[in-house]
Amino acid sequence: MKVERLHGFDLSPGEARRLQDELSSRVVAGPALDLGGVRRVAGADVSTQGERAYATVVVLEFPALSVVEVRGFEAALEFPYVPGLLSFRELPSLLGALEKVRTGVEALILDAQGLAHPRRMGLASHAGLFVDVPTIGCAKSRLVGGYEEPGAEKGSATDLVHRGEVVGKVVRTRERVSPVYVSVGNGIDLASSVEMVLACCTKYRLPETTRHAHNAANRLRRGEDPGGPTGLL
Repeated sequence: MKVERLHGFDLSPGEARRLQDELSSRVVAGPALDLGGVRRVAGADVSTQGERAYATVVVLEFPALSVVEVRGFEAALEFPYVPGLLSFRELPSLLGALEKVRTGVEALILDAQGLAHPRRMGLASHAGLFVDVPTIGCAKSRLVGGYEEPGAEKGSATDLVHRGEVVGKVVRTRERVSPVYVSVGNGIDLASSVEMVLACCTKYRLPETTRHAHNAANRLRRGEDPGGPTGLL
């Protein structure tokens, strides 16, 4: 996958916050994505242990959701743990994994926030500025905003609102299971982001993209082949 190196990461927290404010103006919430034209979708996750980061990207056929490629990248954590600035801590390893991907994809779903962030610059949005692929944030927990609980059935969704702005959707991906928090990363609209996440959810709460990327990151952290026994590299 082509990765454009927009900036370095040797920054203080104050410099990182100012950069977030600058970069947020570059994020594009659109256009709509025609799922009928999607042939492959990728998922990404970053696992950390001690002072090391283990990032993985998994490419799945769509809509079958079978795994066709797995890539991993391990790196030292250089940026401190600061709430709201986690993308500066995790993005260097993630970009390393993205650069290894050889299969073309039409969308990338990250286990992270996108616009649902205090400065509208979660990892899914930050990463989206480095790649020429639409990115989607699908997080397990809420970072900002308020919402009404969605209906109990799969596909129910309500607005996630922060400071009077809709920054995402709270989406039920499985009946009577806790919802996920979907937000635009970059280069795609919110409706398409929700549609893509739901299309990647089968019998689990999390989309298959996230499940496979998370499992691959755990394997990499244990010193195993992130592609598992089949070694899908």
